[in-house]
Amino acid sequence: QVQLVESGGGLVQAGGSLRLSCEASGRIFSSSVMAWFRQAPGKEREFVAAIRWIGTGPYYADFVKGRFTISSDNAKNTVYLQMNSLKPDDAALYYCAADLYAAYYRKKWNEYAYWGQGTQVTVSS
Repeated sequence: QVQLVESGGGLVQAGGSLRLSCEASGRIFSSSVMAWFRQAPGKEREFVAAIRWIGTGPYYADFVKGRFTISSDNAKNTVYLQMNSLKPDDAALYYCAADLYAAYYRKKWNEYAYWGQGTQVTVSS
């Protein structure tokens, strides 16, 4: 079993920053892919960024390139999402997800088997 616990969400003004954390426990492998998704009300869950614990570099959705940075701390089994220059459109419930046996980075939410409970990000204009 894999457990994922997100934290760090909150209310921020447009242009501000937040850092989300996702602590992972259980059967996580060094080759596993950890990803962040987000879902706004009435919209489909969408891919934000992904990273492997060890190996190939991060992968981002086009709409966050240059603003968001995904990173990992292997010693703490924690993945982070640093979000800068936040916009009202970034407001959503942000989820951490794990793909244990990923051969490549997946962008579809239904290809990830393990999920956290989500952390809410609200951006005021």
